[in-house]
Amino acid sequence: MIQESLLRQVAADQGLRPGQVRAVVELLSGGATIPFVARYRKEATGSLDEVAIAAVWDRYGYLAELEERKAAVIESIEAQGRLTDELAARIRAVATKQEVEDLYLPFKPRRRTKADVARERGLEPLALRALAQEDLRGDVREIASAFVDPEREVTTPDEALAQTAYIVAETVAHDPEARARVRRLTWEKGFLRSEVLPERKADRTKFEAYYEFREAIPKVPSHRVLAVRRGEDEGVLRVWVEAPETEILAELERRFVKTPGSIWTGFVREAVADAYRRLLAPSIEVDVRVELKTRADEAATEVFAENLRHLLLESPAGRRRVVAIDPGFRTGCKVVAMDEVGDLLEWKPIHPHPPQSRVDEARQALSGLISRHRPEFVVVGNGTAGRETEAFVRTLLAGHPEWGCRVLMVSEAGASVYSASAVAREELPDLDVSVRGAVSIGRRFQDPLAELVKIDPKSIGVGQYQHDVNQTRLKKALDRVVEWCVNWVGVDVNTASPSLLRYVAGVGEGLARNIVAHRRERGPFRRRQDLLEVPRLGPKAFEQAAGFLRIPGGENPLDASAVHPERYGLVERMARDLGVPVAELIGNDRLVDQIRPEVYVGGDVGLPTVCDILDELRKPGRDPREAFDPVRFDERVQTLDDLREGMELPGVVTNVTRFGAFVDVGVHQDGLVHVSELADRYVENPAEVVRVGQKVRVRVLGVDRERGRISLSMRSDRPRPRPRKGRRDPKPDDWKARLARRYRVSPGRA
Repeated sequence: MIQESLLRQVAADQGLRPGQVRAVVELLSGGATIPFVARYRKEATGSLDEVAIAAVWDRYGYLAELEERKAAVIESIEAQGRLTDELAARIRAVATKQEVEDLYLPFKPRRRTKADVARERGLEPLALRALAQEDLRGDVREIASAFVDPEREVTTPDEALAQTAYIVAETVAHDPEARARVRRLTWEKGFLRSEVLPERKADRTKFEAYYEFREAIPKVPSHRVLAVRRGEDEGVLRVWVEAPETEILAELERRFVKTPGSIWTGFVREAVADAYRRLLAPSIEVDVRVELKTRADEAATEVFAENLRHLLLESPAGRRRVVAIDPGFRTGCKVVAMDEVGDLLEWKPIHPHPPQSRVDEARQALSGLISRHRPEFVVVGNGTAGRETEAFVRTLLAGHPEWGCRVLMVSEAGASVYSASAVAREELPDLDVSVRGAVSIGRRFQDPLAELVKIDPKSIGVGQYQHDVNQTRLKKALDRVVEWCVNWVGVDVNTASPSLLRYVAGVGEGLARNIVAHRRERGPFRRRQDLLEVPRLGPKAFEQAAGFLRIPGGENPLDASAVHPERYGLVERMARDLGVPVAELIGNDRLVDQIRPEVYVGGDVGLPTVCDILDELRKPGRDPREAFDPVRFDERVQTLDDLREGMELPGVVTNVTRFGAFVDVGVHQDGLVHVSELADRYVENPAEVVRVGQKVRVRVLGVDRERGRISLSMRSDRPRPRPRKGRRDPKPDDWKARLARRYRVSPGRA
């Protein structure tokens, strides 16, 4: 049941009208998908896009879970007979799950504590008297003597005071406002610290930058949070939160030391310090570290999702014949010839490189494949032996200009994962793993989206610390990205694999397999309406999926477009008004420009829908991805040894993180463009400047051949400023010193 109060709160949080929020929640609660709502229900949502719709849905879900937790907490406290109207009101008024847990803490079932034992011994009245601090004269030991009871193991006044202090400390630690203040001060003024464990001090590890690390909690970036946590998990680092203890104790004393002249002041002050150090500090450190991890997860997931989106939407080469090569030295290269739709025609192994070096035989085998199948491109995976294989192919093609064939390097990220997967075994059951990898490389060249959806996104290598983040949240985010990309591009229902079809709105894995099975048994679909004959594909699934499933060359020309079948009548009306058949209207800019959108607005059809239909009629079934334009690496550069400081090279961005971008310049090892080297201006988020798949020009700053690291820059090579007086300027070739000064680290870590 939809809760009105939550709708209003979501609307306020997201800056939307309540009607927009209601429409999103009602549609998604009723089984609609985000891509369908964003594309075909713009009138209802006020043209909200996928991101806004997902944000509304997630926020509403959080608030609904929060309300459920509040109700459970109130019910639990009430069952204990300790619920008051004031407490219930406070619980209902809080805005976060953390606040609910703070209020519930004193009532939560837990192990028996020292404070519980002291209460059982009758010392709670003494603790309340101490906290009230109304006694201005007298001696606390004398007051405590009245609570001495050997039968209850309270043998002396000092024993009574010591046990009473446990009750006071627990009261302080369970106070919701006190916890909130300590948490705020720790977050705002604390530091995240790490140091190398003594037994690992002499080891060279990837965590050396964190052997002595200290950074303010509000400023520590997500990748450093995840890095120190990984170092801790791998037994290299000790990680802790350094809190501003002096300020925290002063804040707690202001709250609990109420009467400075009371005889209880010193006692309460000591109990407050004990409460912080023994109870609050460890608990709040856990809270702060959890919050740091949560925020780091969110940032890393956002980076991964954005990178994945650009990777999936890389320009497709389209339906072209291709020969694809999975390169290798010892095991040789696997060469496959493929037709326009990615079906395998023939494959052969060749060994043009050491240790076998059967160059003539390899040249003859590859020439035969190219002569027989006449590909437009030979594509080579960019892994081990990639550049050497590209050079071998380039030399061969140079001697046969009549073939009209070009050689290109393509990314093979994820191909090895695909080749060993259940999907690959199902698609290519009779082929060796390495041959499947070559097929995947060729298909990725033809259509990156259709091939990459077969691979677990985490295996593609475009994230930052993706294996350290919350896997449930990451999977949800990445699935949404894949779903959005697939539906934005659209799917040819007669050629798509089950892996691709399952991401179509309303389809899923089971229906995807049913669609493919129906296609195999009865032949290609001729009309969208034929989809209703697929087992278990009912009217609701058809409504969600039909607009994203395309049938090129079908009986109805609109079936090849993104126009939803529910709007075919509207298009037919437009065609009748113009006096032409629908087929003549599609793709005819002159006719479409004569249509006045406002004439067709009415009922549940608004101006956004009409404009979308007209755009689709102008370019029906168009692929929204950019035109194919492959990167061409510098032929002079094959390995790390070929790189020299100052070289300017073409490259392609392979990964974007919060600290910079990795760029492939064709040497089997991506170089890093630090965030400070991405542009001549200050860059806060690298995603503002670069994206995965983008072609760039970079300048080599330095090469660490021992560690296999390349430092690159995208800044213009402007004259360096003159050094300030009294400071030694590094030598021109001392690139480590330059990086050290720029990044403020020791030269050994540059």
